[in-house]
Amino acid sequence: MKELVELIAKSLVDDPDKVQVFQIDGEQSSIIELKVATEDVGKVIGKQGRNVQAIRIILGAAGMKLKKRFILELIEQR
Repeated sequence: MKELVELIAKSLVDDPDKVQVFQIDGEQSSIIELKVATEDVGKVIGKQGRNVQAIRIILGAAGMKLKKRFILELIEQR
């Protein structure tokens, strides 16, 4: 899942070198932290949050298959 989020995020932003993805695994859920440059946060979020919501939907669908819950956290780099 980490690689999937990283691939999607890098295709959305202007500075793909600053994209960092960390995954914290638990028994039934995993938290995926996505760090992007300050100027790229709006591109990842999208209009009315559509881009980030679409990424969360993809993670939810993949999580159903793996019987695991994935939570996406968007973190702004400074």
